[in-house]
Amino acid sequence: MHFTGTIWRPPYEAASLLIEATAGCTHHRCKFCTLYDDLPFPFRMSPLEDIESDLLEVQTMVHSPLDRLSAALRGQPQEHRFARAFLTGANPFVLNAPRLEEIARLIGRYFPSCRSIGCFARVTDIGLKTDGELESLRKAGYDGLTIGVETGDPEALTFMDKGYTPEEVLKQCQRLDQAGIGYRFFYLTGISGAGRGAQGARKSAELFNQLHPQLIGSSMLTIYPESRLYQEIQAGRWTEPSELEKLNELKTLIAHLEIPVVFAALGASNLFQFQGHLPEDREALFAQIEDVCHHMSEPELREYRTTLRHL
Repeated sequence: MHFTGTIWRPPYEAASLLIEATAGCTHHRCKFCTLYDDLPFPFRMSPLEDIESDLLEVQTMVHSPLDRLSAALRGQPQEHRFARAFLTGANPFVLNAPRLEEIARLIGRYFPSCRSIGCFARVTDIGLKTDGELESLRKAGYDGLTIGVETGDPEALTFMDKGYTPEEVLKQCQRLDQAGIGYRFFYLTGISGAGRGAQGARKSAELFNQLHPQLIGSSMLTIYPESRLYQEIQAGRWTEPSELEKLNELKTLIAHLEIPVVFAALGASNLFQFQGHLPEDREALFAQIEDVCHHMSEPELREYRTTLRHL
């Protein structure tokens, strides 16, 4: 398989067929991000020949008589049918529509059971496509995109060099709604800085309430020395919120979300993982967060953050 560097995928794509369509990030400027620093290049497209080779390799493995026998001896299913594929890379949706459609055709050729294709996408990637291209991509199977919106706080987006505004998030995701392409958001708890978490959460909820994300997945800001954000902190230009403030920020976000949506905190950056459906599970989510705040001190919570070697 032609995988480059660390393979990143959302927790909910664990059962998907993983295929590398790109490596690295076209933006590569977010101050908090170190995810792709291990690559010797900022961004690269995978050759279609490599993608087809990987699909053939997985197909061969899935249909291998020896593997089927081994699965039978272990009491496991003897044939795996992938219902979904996930293209790895920071933002494969930046590829032009014809290339994405060709990748979809290759997936369909080798795995007819795949009914949908997901990937990470930047807000700016959506803007590169016409409305007609988005509709064609939906027909090709693209659905359930994961978008690292991070926040609806305009000051935080600007400071962190995300490369877009809340207004652009609204416009481009409304275009996805119109095209029928589902999407999930990543929210980065703590991104607004010390003393501004509640404000950032309210602005984010105000933005999200105008859209239709299938899921809002929360990650906790974790700062590594290699990041530009660490340099900003050292220079005294930004202050990280406490762990307890981050948890209270989450409560504020949940309190102000009015749309029906799955809310989840499942990644490694979350010391305690939980999920539920809003609005019906709102009080249960509150209770879980309050339980953590009641039983864990700031030093205990901080120890997890400072010893988290990798996301």
